[in-house]
Amino acid sequence: MTIDEDEMRALTASEAVAAIHHGRLRAVDYVQSALARAQACAGLHALTYLEVDAALASARRIDALSIDRKRHLPLAGLPVVVKANINVADMPTCAGTPSLEGFIAKRSTRSVTRLVEAGAIVLGKANMHELAVGITSTNLSPHAGPVRNPYDVTRIPGGSSGGTAAAIAARLAPAGLGTDTGGSVRIPAALTGIVGLRPSVGDGGGERRYHDPHGVVPISRTRDTVGPMARTVADVALLDAVIAAESSFAPARLAGLRIGLPAPLWGILDRQLEELARAALDRLADAGVEFVDIALPELLPLSERISAPIAFHETGRDVPEWLAANEGPVRGIEAVLERIASPDVRRIYEAVAAGDFAAHYDEAMTHGRPALQRLYAEAFAAERVDALLFPTTPLPAAPIDAVNGSSTVSIDGGAPIDEFGAYLRNTSPGSLAGIPGLALPAGMTRAGLPIGLELDGPLGADRRLLAIGAACEAVLGVLPPPALEGLSP
Repeated sequence: MTIDEDEMRALTASEAVAAIHHGRLRAVDYVQSALARAQACAGLHALTYLEVDAALASARRIDALSIDRKRHLPLAGLPVVVKANINVADMPTCAGTPSLEGFIAKRSTRSVTRLVEAGAIVLGKANMHELAVGITSTNLSPHAGPVRNPYDVTRIPGGSSGGTAAAIAARLAPAGLGTDTGGSVRIPAALTGIVGLRPSVGDGGGERRYHDPHGVVPISRTRDTVGPMARTVADVALLDAVIAAESSFAPARLAGLRIGLPAPLWGILDRQLEELARAALDRLADAGVEFVDIALPELLPLSERISAPIAFHETGRDVPEWLAANEGPVRGIEAVLERIASPDVRRIYEAVAAGDFAAHYDEAMTHGRPALQRLYAEAFAAERVDALLFPTTPLPAAPIDAVNGSSTVSIDGGAPIDEFGAYLRNTSPGSLAGIPGLALPAGMTRAGLPIGLELDGPLGADRRLLAIGAACEAVLGVLPPPALEGLSP
């Protein structure tokens, strides 16, 4: 049975791999379709680089294998996109910034290597917020451009992994990799109606689920991680199983599941988003979930106090180390800062270069962060909850600010607040604690904008969190594809 173009685009990653395994779909046809879609949707600015010849050559190698050998490759023929700050051998790692434009990585980072060894095919590199320092993906570098949300091309897709999210939502590819420091996988997943996982990081070492030393242009070694993104929880779980060398899983049983609702993360919300989120809770409660209200009054004040000192003090140390380890084209923070194109990113890098975050770093690492980690651990234990559930972002996608890269937003008619802080409010605490977080779609506003819910789990409970997410997805459903109206280069 032949699978036509529309059917190919509708395939989830798991379905596509199954079709290739059973000989119903040729990898080369699937990759050609993805490349054609990417070229037709260039106006989204989702991708900054396409690897056409190598991707097709890889697809032909997959097609030449016997059925039995294909079935031993869990990602046989699967096209993926990889964020522009993640090293893929012989492809550019520009991190969306002019000082790294044209830099070619000599080797792939471990997460990418594991995907490729499992049969995945890297189509190209995804656009992003410049240097990953932002949540809009409005990149003002000449070679990048602002990433557009496929559900409304006048609005942001979220960031910093906005290119990966937009490419998946627009059916340019079924799956991909982003990175997450404070919400950079989960925020764009929520705003574009897809699924994104921030895996466990903990204190690093054995607690870190994905190990990619010097493989990603960094913000913060304490907080950074690669994260898989796709249209369904099963697809994210498929990529996670390959990267972390884990076994498959079955969805959890919702009946009797205890899930905590952290009050601070259900605070000030866009009214329509809250209505949709509360309706999702009702449906999950009807399916047997028991919800537990958890106060956690210290959560946001503690998170806000330590977030910037940890992330941006480490930027001043970690970026130069990455440049040296990868033999980058420039050396030092000042050389990167000199050519930054986006005003919002420039302001932060100027503060990094001036050492503005140093004074509070030691206290944040030795006292603040351990206190936050204890807060989460005690909440999971005392309340006997399997996960925490809350809106991934306090509001849907905001309009693109093509002048500054990021500006202010108003939540439900309130006073204007910083866009960066507004979208990070709910995702940053869990990332600071190093626990896993899973963003999944929860509906669409009357204007057709996706909104998301996030599940956070105890440290190391990534597969359990995915199992819970899959069960929730079965109740909440997945979103329809975007119409891509108004798209132009």
